[in-house]
Amino acid sequence: MAKVTTWRQQEQELVARWQAATERHRMAHLELATTTKVEGAPNDALVEKVKAASVELEALRRQVARLKREFLTGKRY
Repeated sequence: MAKVTTWRQQEQELVARWQAATERHRMAHLELATTTKVEGAPNDALVEKVKAASVELEALRRQVARLKREFLTGKRY
């Protein structure tokens, strides 16, 4: 039973991190689009911010895929 509790806690933490990362990703793209509209050219710092948000989101996607694979193969629950 302790494993199930630990797994659920890990999944809840992953969901919270996913939601925060998607919000950061969305805001970075919005900020980049707004700045590009006003200034005409993207700011290098904003481009790096968007890239970092994308990398973070991709890492979380891989983690979700790993957990899903563990669940489907019977290693979880």
